[in-house]
Amino acid sequence: MVLSMVRTENCLKKLERLNKSLHHQEPDRVPVSDFFWGSFVERWRKEKGLPADADVYKYYDLDWQVTTPNMDPHMKDFEIIRENEEEVVVRTGFEAILRKKFADPMPEFMAFETDTIEKAEAFEFDDPAADRRFFSGGDNQIGGVGDGYSRNLPPWIDTVKGLHPNFPVYGSQCEANEYMTRIVGGANLLLWAGLYPERFGQFVKRTNEWALEMLKAQIKAAGGLIDGMVIWGDVAYRKDLFFHPDYWRKWYKPGLAAMVETCHAAGLPVIYHGCGNVKRIFEDYIEVGIDAYNPLEAKAGLDVIELRRKYGHRIGFCGNMNVMEWAGCSKEELKPIVLRKLNAAKGGGMIFQSDHSVPSNISAENYEYVVNLVREYGQYPLQLGEYDIPDVI
Repeated sequence: MVLSMVRTENCLKKLERLNKSLHHQEPDRVPVSDFFWGSFVERWRKEKGLPADADVYKYYDLDWQVTTPNMDPHMKDFEIIRENEEEVVVRTGFEAILRKKFADPMPEFMAFETDTIEKAEAFEFDDPAADRRFFSGGDNQIGGVGDGYSRNLPPWIDTVKGLHPNFPVYGSQCEANEYMTRIVGGANLLLWAGLYPERFGQFVKRTNEWALEMLKAQIKAAGGLIDGMVIWGDVAYRKDLFFHPDYWRKWYKPGLAAMVETCHAAGLPVIYHGCGNVKRIFEDYIEVGIDAYNPLEAKAGLDVIELRRKYGHRIGFCGNMNVMEWAGCSKEELKPIVLRKLNAAKGGGMIFQSDHSVPSNISAENYEYVVNLVREYGQYPLQLGEYDIPDVI
């Protein structure tokens, strides 16, 4: 069933801008949006003197938003182990125990029920296409325990419908390693990939097969109201991959390729989110058909200008604005940083965002200054003046 909702003219312009860029064509200007920590939004509202319900996406008329359905392996309400004014400790549908100190930006993983390779092999997943993932409210770890803490989240489809008239809306799906870090934990996934490469690899494969069915169900549930898909799949840290590229190619890559193929068959572009330094498998991402890579962490040594020089317009880029510079630099220092990066937008193929998400150490003033710079100097044809880099095309 295809749902029908009228979109504003402004929304259609945003969608055209985004799609042209992802097809390596020059739209009217470079698209800009971001992911925001809740603590940044609180600071932004306070510094701008805005009400408690002020929406940063609407305020700056940003170009796209991402939504997350219930992707928990086991769909259930949080089990509260301990809760007071300072923190909460919960068991989630990943069968992980998390401690969320409300004053801290991110939660702590305290324990994992799936703590042996035998338990991983015996792990069973709930129905990937269950209606609760898309059409019912409730608790889920991805949406509820992160830089904030929320319970009884609204139905995913309601969020999509609420955004659809005014913003290009992307769905999202985790691939295997996002599940590994939450089901078994980072230490175990690294250890088991070394000790039990085949056994652990089979768990990775089985997880990706399950995630693929959830992706298909999400596309169907959206009824035509989503414009693309973000696939979350962190497989690297600051210096390199978590495991050898050949191991990734054997166990992770086929599942990712199937997800991308499914999205493209439905007419949905794919933006892949992977933190860390993935230089050794960047060609693989191009091979499987990723439309744009996010977040291009500057802190991990990735530079959008170097990447454009190396890969041309075979893949799009989404991100790379170093949040440490965004937070710590003056306006005079930020201007050349931003305008240099805009060289990678020549010919389209770039969405301007942070190199992960916008944290609370960025002031409202600095955030707004950079967005306005991109709006001013990101008009096509680009006129970057002294910051133009001729060999980046």
